[in-house]
Amino acid sequence: MMALLQVVVQVPPPPPAPVIVGMHGNAMPPEAIAVFILVSIIAGTLLLWPLIRAFARRIETKGQLGPGAQEELEQLRQRVAQLEELPHRVMELEERADFAERLLTQTREPERLPGRGQV
Repeated sequence: MMALLQVVVQVPPPPPAPVIVGMHGNAMPPEAIAVFILVSIIAGTLLLWPLIRAFARRIETKGQLGPGAQEELEQLRQRVAQLEELPHRVMELEERADFAERLLTQTREPERLPGRGQV
C-alpha cells in the first residue's frame, strides 16, 4: 500500500488591529473615537443649521415669491416697459432735430420789409 504523506502548512497569525495613536503617543480608546465623531456631527449640524433652514424654506415655497417681492417684481416690469419706449422717443426727437437743422441751413433770401432799405 501506499503511504500517505501529510504536509503541515503553518499559517502566519493575522496582523494586529490598527491602533490610533493620540498626540502623546498613547492609544486612543474606541469610545473616545466614537465621542469625537458624534461631537463633530453635532458641531457641523449647528454650524450649517441656517443653511439647512434656508434650503428647507426654498423647498417648501418651491421658488414662489413673497408679497413684497411680488410687488417689487411688478414695479420692475412697469419700469422695463417704460424703458422699452425710450428708443422710439429718442428716434422721434432725432428726426425733429434733423428737420429743424435742415430748415435752419436752407439759404433763403431774407424778406425785406418795405421802407427799410429806403432812406
